[in-house]
Formats: sequence, structure tokens, C-alpha cells
Amino acid sequence: MLPFEEEVSNFIKKHRLIEKGDHLLVAVSGGPDSLALLHFLATRSERFHAKITAAHIDHMIRGEASYNDLLFVESFCKTLQIGCETARIPILEKMKEEGLGLEETARKYRYGFLAETMGKIKANKVVFGHHGDDQIETVLMRLTRGTGGKGRAGIPFRRPFAKGEIIRPLLGTTKKEIESYCLHYRLKPRTDASNESPAYTRNRFRSVVLPFLKEENPQVHAHFQRFSEELLEDEAFLYGLAQEKIQEALAVEGRSCTLDIPKFKRMPLPLQRRGIHLILKYLYNSDLKNITAIHTDAIIKLAGSPHPSGRVDLPGGVKAVRDYGRCIFAFREPAAGITTYQYDLDEGMEIDLPNGYTIRLEKQEISYSYLPKNMLLLHVNDISLPLIVRTRKPGDRIEVKGLDGSKKVKDIFIDEKISKPERDIWPVVTDSNGTILWLPNLKKSRFEPNHVLPHETYYIVHYCKQTTSRGQSRDEPGY
Repeated sequence: MLPFEEEVSNFIKKHRLIEKGDHLLVAVSGGPDSLALLHFLATRSERFHAKITAAHIDHMIRGEASYNDLLFVESFCKTLQIGCETARIPILEKMKEEGLGLEETARKYRYGFLAETMGKIKANKVVFGHHGDDQIETVLMRLTRGTGGKGRAGIPFRRPFAKGEIIRPLLGTTKKEIESYCLHYRLKPRTDASNESPAYTRNRFRSVVLPFLKEENPQVHAHFQRFSEELLEDEAFLYGLAQEKIQEALAVEGRSCTLDIPKFKRMPLPLQRRGIHLILKYLYNSDLKNITAIHTDAIIKLAGSPHPSGRVDLPGGVKAVRDYGRCIFAFREPAAGITTYQYDLDEGMEIDLPNGYTIRLEKQEISYSYLPKNMLLLHVNDISLPLIVRTRKPGDRIEVKGLDGSKKVKDIFIDEKISKPERDIWPVVTDSNGTILWLPNLKKSRFEPNHVLPHETYYIVHYCKQTTSRGQSRDEPGY
């Protein structure tokens, strides 16, 4: 028996991931991880007393290459004599229509397809091929970013999804063991070059940090998985205590919560942190992907301040307002009439704007040349930070990309048929010297380069609708 087969079998048995009568919908990209998973389950379906169906989605981003992945998965399923559900969705078009980022759009439609297919074929579990190396990368990325609570545990081996659940049987094995399994059974998986691009944070952890850890301890994946499972158990216990205590200090009315500060301060600090998370979990409808330890600490500092008043603004339009002995959590009221604002935007920052959009600045190497209207590209050598995001001012002008000279921002709003209320809160992005770089979704300036240079680093400014969609965490790798 190969190490892969032994470890996956033991992991499934330990966590009771597969039970008699299950109908498993296996998410398959055609890569080594998902292909090994599908082959392992399909060739043991009788042993597990489970029905196996594959699911594949072509995002139509890589043209013929991604379509060939779809054909490959269909052909592979025929050799295994199992069903295969597929879909082709033009993600780039959807991204432009909905004003979301590329990863978020792909995630939304991928999970939507899986949920719909579960109902269609009456499957009760979706199976992903995330493995032990993915777990190490995810835990390290989240710790580096400052994620708190159970988010630090990384990828769960099971979680509720649609009318069933998601399971991940490969978290006890490694990428090397998966590749050995594929080689042994001559599976010949497909590969995607973007999985190796240093432009993505996960790939940098994969190529730099992971080899060092594995050299120190070849079984490091097992230790990270144990850390993940133990942390989830500890968090479940502490959250139970926090829920009991926070109820004594909290009054909930509709979409707002009022916290009794003296009662809250009598709670132990570990329960205070988790109590804040429970409040935010309620307000954000369980979607805390944009909440980090920085936000939790800011609220605890606000509650413990000697000053009787103060305020913390949180992602998605939530505010925490201190008023003597109470702290009120609620959503910001919609802007009425003329609203002015000005924010500094530095690398890695994300700002929620009064118009319901989010603006974010990242620095990375670029592996693609297509940029929609809701993304701005700036070479790092051409721009000094911070960028400024503000409302319009009288006399604003922008040197529009592709045109000679400059144009009044006021005239652009008129040409684009932007209503007066919208103009008042429409973001204007400038450099630190006040030069206008971008009117998001309208016009870009000449400062965006016409051509992307390989191995060069750029700033990317993303402008997307605020969302509380549930689904895959942005830190989870795709299937």
C-alpha cells in the first residue's frame, strides 16, 4: 500500500468523513491533487459503500487550455465509469458585470455550481483535494495576516455547505505523496502554470517557506494538522464559555447590538476577544473573512479606554461607538446629501467607501495583461505612497489614458451620465502629490502603463462592491 493510500484511509476513518450511503460530489480540476482524490475514491466506492460523481467548472480564463482540462476530466471519468457534471462560465465577463474581483467572482460561481449540482444529483457531500502542504501554507498565511480565533486553524477537514457538507480527506497527506500516487497509477494530471507564479502570495510560501520547514521536519504537515484540529477543539470550548458570558452583557435589537461595558470588562480577556467575535459574527451573518485581530484589539481598547466616547470603523460599513458605559455596534447610515471624505491608501490596505464599494491596494508581479475597469495598474517606480482616495473638488482634472491633454472630472461625470448624488460620493484616486490617477469604473489616467513588463512589480488598485457572500475563504486554495 502506498503512503498516500494508507494516510488517506486512516484520515477518513479517524474523522468518519465517509459513511455508508453517501453520495460524494468530487470537485476535480484535472490537477494531481483532485485527480488522485477522484481515482482513490472511485476505485474504492464499493468498499466505502458510496456513490461517486465528479464536478468540473471551466472558468474560461485560459481559453483552449482550460477547455481541454474539461475534456480531460470528462474522459477520465469515463475510464472510471462514473458520472461527471461540468459547466463553462465566462468569469471575466461576470467580473465586469458584477464589479467584483477575479478571485471572488470565480469563487462565487464555483461554489454556486457545486451547491446547485448537489441538489440536482442529490449528493450530500462535496469533496475537495486540499492536502497537508496546503494546510501549512494556509495557517502561515493567516498568522502572517493577523487572523484571529479559529481562523488561525486553517482549512477545516469538514464544514457545513448547502444542504450537506464539505469534506477534505487529503489533509493528512503531502503533495509529494500525491505525485507518487499519480505516477504509480499513471494518471497523467493536467498542470496550470499560474500555480507556480510568484505573483501569488500562496506560491511564495510554497516555494520559499515550505521547503525549509520540510527540511527541518519531513512530518511537519502532520504537526500542522494536529495544531489545526486541537485549535478548533479549544476554540469550540472557549466560544461556548464566551457565549454564556456575553449574553449577560449584550442587548440585541435588529441589526444593532448594545454592549454593557462594565459587565464586559469583568470577563477574562480570552472571553472578551471571542465575545467580540460573536457580536461581529451576528452582524456580518457569519462572514468574518475581512475581520482580523487588529479589529478585535481596537474594539477591546475602545471598551477599556478612560475616555467616555470613541468610535471604531469596521469593514462592510459596521461601526462600534462608545457612549459612556455602553458600546453600540451597528451599520453606518447611508450617506444623505453631499458627503465628503478623504482616506490614505497604503500597500495592503482595504477601505470601505460610503458608496457601498471597497478599494484595496496590493503590490505584486503581474502574470496577466487583461485589466478591467475596476482595476488600476501602476508601476512601483512611478508612484509614491500613500495614494489618496477622496471625493471630487472644484476644478479637478485628469490626464486621461489614450488622450492628449487633460479633461475636467465634472465633464467626465456628465459624459458618463453619472447622477448628481453619485458624483458627490464617487471616489477620486490621486497620488500623494494630488495628481489624479483614476476615476474608478470610469476613466484611467496616462500613469497606467500600456504594456505589462515581465518580472516587474506593480501596484494594483481594486475597486469592488462590498459583499458578505459566504463560500470559500479567500485564503483557501482552489480545488
